[in-house]
Amino acid sequence: MFSGKVGVLTQGKWIKTEAEVFRDRALSRGVPHDRILMELEATNTGENVKFSYRVLEANGLLDTLRSIILVQMPHMERRVYATFMKQWPGDPTELDILVTSPPIPLLKYPNPDVGSLKNVVTVMMGCLYRLKVYPKIGFQIYQQIPEDVWNDYLYLLRSGKYSGHIPR
Repeated sequence: MFSGKVGVLTQGKWIKTEAEVFRDRALSRGVPHDRILMELEATNTGENVKFSYRVLEANGLLDTLRSIILVQMPHMERRVYATFMKQWPGDPTELDILVTSPPIPLLKYPNPDVGSLKNVVTVMMGCLYRLKVYPKIGFQIYQQIPEDVWNDYLYLLRSGKYSGHIPR
């Protein structure tokens, strides 16, 4: 299943939905069209989870679902897991859940789709902020953030260069 309409990184950059772009890539790699499910409305990670559940339900697949592989950008792995565990309408503990991402080194990540290295770091800062704040407002489960990681986040935040994806 591919999920997503438009997100922060793709808004104004892609003429198709995120799900359609990912589907097209899978088709070009030989995945049969009839083996793909689509969710085309989600605009954030929580919606990806909830709306994908509805697609699975509409296709009668929830009763046989035993495992899920959540594929996301490398810097989103912990956040997508925390969001899935909170937003999945069913009981996520009944599923074997794997989170993965392509092994993209940080300096190879910048490209026309995601922007410059500064933009990548800014998005990563926003993800870390959400990992800290979203459990408090019920969007995801709590995840331990190592103290040195949080201190580095604060250092970069104080620099004023990487706050573009942090709500004010």
